[in-house]
Amino acid sequence: MWRSPEPRFDVASAIVQGGRDYQEDAIVTDFPFGMDSGVVVLADGMGGHAAGDVASKIVVTEVFSELKFQSANFADFETEIPDYLTSAAVNANNCVRAHVKDNPQTRGMGATLVALVMVENRMFWMSIGDSPLFHQRAGKLQQLNEDHSMAPQIDFMVKSGLLSPEAGRNHPDRNCLTSVILGDRVAKSDCPRTPFEMKVGDIVVVSSDGLQYLEDSHIQKILHRYRRRKSAEIAGYLLEAIELMGDPDQDNVSFAVVKLNHNKPVMRAIRPKPIGHVESHTSTVTRVVPLEEKAAAAPSAPKPAEAPAPMVAEVKPATDQPEKQEVEAADPPAKLAAGGK
Repeated sequence: MWRSPEPRFDVASAIVQGGRDYQEDAIVTDFPFGMDSGVVVLADGMGGHAAGDVASKIVVTEVFSELKFQSANFADFETEIPDYLTSAAVNANNCVRAHVKDNPQTRGMGATLVALVMVENRMFWMSIGDSPLFHQRAGKLQQLNEDHSMAPQIDFMVKSGLLSPEAGRNHPDRNCLTSVILGDRVAKSDCPRTPFEMKVGDIVVVSSDGLQYLEDSHIQKILHRYRRRKSAEIAGYLLEAIELMGDPDQDNVSFAVVKLNHNKPVMRAIRPKPIGHVESHTSTVTRVVPLEEKAAAAPSAPKPAEAPAPMVAEVKPATDQPEKQEVEAADPPAKLAAGGK
């Protein structure tokens, strides 16, 4: 019995509004079966006149469209992926600036960004803000990207004994961002040029900071316990844990779970078509026909046939013995479309 090959990546995404009035997260994943690369883009909106959702959608749309356009170049120009990510983030920032200029009431809106590009077992990313990129291997969870918020400084104060663990955990400035996409100068970004190499069985979670309402130890426990399940099941267990916690102040949550199923050699890489290339089999190539050309090529419509003149029967006087009428034999009836005789 034929079975389809196992895809290199097992991917699932999830989004939930939490206790907020609006959903200001946005996320997109793109891992086509048959390609050995994929993309995740996530943004967490904030601020402005109810425009955090607009900011996150602008960021995700602009970054994803740029990466999708370059996706055929990932295999042959892998060293340039950090440049693609940087260019995509710059374009997104410019689009936010343009939107705020046209809509002054949205000034102050912004969004975080985590953009992930995977090629076989190698992972590149660009992140701005505090949305985490988690990696789990052999039961150990770590955050790979930088946290552009006050949280790292507050945690350092806790380790130094300047703050108690409880005070650090509940510090009012903990979620203040030190870098974000606002349409202005971006203070910090994290985009390593050297990719992170994954191993078979590794789990990656790209998420907004709403997932961090769960303790890291809780996230680690769920990922480890269900490491052999499909990504969709793992995503479901994470959502279940958030729901069971029942925090009325729960932030929006969005995340993607990515598992590396295998690291077999590429069988057939997707590559871009060279500029100026002309297809040799032109008969099968789709082309656009101008309306004028189409009209000239179309045969002229036949004129409608004139209706035959009505036949008037000759009227003869009545006689005692009616004459035998001769009836012209009609054409035989057309056969039925199927089974007619």
